[in-house]
Parts: sequence; structure tokens; C-alpha cells
Amino acid sequence: MNSLYKLRTAREFLKKSGIENTIREAEMIISRLLGIDRVTLYRDNPQIPEKCISKIDELLRRRAKREPLQYILGYTEFCGLKIKVGKGVLIPRPETELLVEKAIKIFRIQRINLPLPPHPPLGKGGQRGGSNSSLILHPSSFNLLDLCTGCGCIALALAREFPDAQVYGTDISEIAIRYAKENAKLNKIKNVAFIKGSLFKPVKKSLNTFDLIVSNPPYIKRNDIKNLQIEIKDWEPVKALDGGEDGLDYYRAIIPEAKNYLKECGCLMFELGVSQANGVRKMAEDAGFVNISLIKDYAGINRILIAKSSML
Repeated sequence: MNSLYKLRTAREFLKKSGIENTIREAEMIISRLLGIDRVTLYRDNPQIPEKCISKIDELLRRRAKREPLQYILGYTEFCGLKIKVGKGVLIPRPETELLVEKAIKIFRIQRINLPLPPHPPLGKGGQRGGSNSSLILHPSSFNLLDLCTGCGCIALALAREFPDAQVYGTDISEIAIRYAKENAKLNKIKNVAFIKGSLFKPVKKSLNTFDLIVSNPPYIKRNDIKNLQIEIKDWEPVKALDGGEDGLDYYRAIIPEAKNYLKECGCLMFELGVSQANGVRKMAEDAGFVNISLIKDYAGINRILIAKSSML
């Protein structure tokens, strides 16, 4: 069977199953199994070995059950990185790439304006990239922290951009931390450490240490989860989605604590859910943050909040 014939039948099968982007998804599944790119698929129209046909059909059946394509393929692209994902870890979204883009710009400014620390990094216990509940900071002029790191995509994108900085990611999910570590190895990024634990708990002994704290926390209202796409509500981890009754639980937990872990004039950055900007901004103001600003995404939604810790 040639590839283009199989592509046509795959598209028809996915369409009957209610999948929207049938052409793209059929292309990706077939290309993945054949180990070729989209151009080669159309240009050469290669023959598909019999053993590959049954494997393609298996993946198509999984997609027909509305399993996310990223889980089926085993990876997704994020800011030019290849990120492994699977059941138990949240799939990175395009909105989060915008958060990384803005964080890179902010941190470049921070590096220019902030003085070098007069003392070696603080903290005891733990190992680089380990799963201990405590963290040791490694020698670096600049330190970044990613809370609710998930598969590690934000931390890894920042670590790749700033190889002389030390980046840390924490997450309460053991599965997420495992994926994050695998993604660090996959992308050959070494200036990053992932530690299992809730929010700041793994860094309790490292106060006033970070130049930038960034987070894409769970922010979906609990009662809204049931209305999400099947691919999300039935497959992605609920704990990575559930932000409490109003979606703001994690912001309430992070914002008051964040000032204790930021250097003077350090920055706190969040991804926000729809209609959450005013509430989160008020929390930041009440906690004493200054120079608070909001950035809209490409749909015109206030998607990112940036706040600075005041001078001591």
C-alpha cells in the first residue's frame, strides 16, 4: 500500500470519529511511523510495509478514542525543543510559549541591571536533578525558578536561552518530574534541576535567591473542567488543570510567598486564565509587588502578568 492512499483512508477514518484537523493529524501519524517528514511523504509516496500498516491503524484507533495526538506520538514541540509527553503530564500550549518569550526579554534586562551576589548560593541537601524534597543551589550569578514545572518545558526553554544561569523546576507530581528530567537529557540541557515537591517547599532554605520566578499553574475553575474538550478532560491530569472553585487557588498560594524568594527587584511572572487578570493583579498589589503589568495573547486575552519585588 502506498502512503498517499493510506493517508486518504486515514483522513476519512478520523473524520468519521469527529476529529477536526484530519489532514494534519493523519500526516503526522503516518510520517511518524515511517520515520519521514511531510515533504518526503508527498514527494516520494513510499510504500508502507505490512507491519507498519497495522501499527498506523493502532494509532488511528487511539486517536479515534480522542486520546491527544501528542500522547500518541510521544512528544510535542515547544519553543524549538522536542518535549516528551504522555499520560500523567500536561501538554504544553502555544500560550505558554508567549510566557517564555516575555520571560526571556525580562530576564535579559534583569541580568544587565542586577548586581552579582556577594555570597555563594545558599541551601543544603538534595542533588542536582534529584527527587529529594530539598534543594541545593549551584554556583551561578543568576537563578530562575519555575513553579508547577510539569514536563519542564518552561524551565528547559529558559535554561537553553541562558546557559550560564541555573534554572530550577518544582512539581508535586512524580510523573511530571520524571518527564522533565527525561526532557533535559533529550535536549542536552544541563543547567537545570527538577525537584519533586509542592511549590516553594523544595526551596525553603533558599530565601531571597531568585532573579525570576515564573509559573503556569493550574487555573481552570473546578466546575469548568467537565466542559473542556474530551482530549483534555478525559486524558490530561486533572491536578494539572484544577485551580479550585474560582481558578485562583495557586495564585493565592504563590504570590504572598514569592517575595521571600526573590532578590531585590526580582520578577514574578504568571500565565493567566481567561478573566483572571484583575483578581491576580489585586493579589500582587496586596502583597506589595510593584510595576505590575499585563500582556495580552494573540487572541487579545490578558494572558501574562509581570510583577516586580520592591527594593528592600
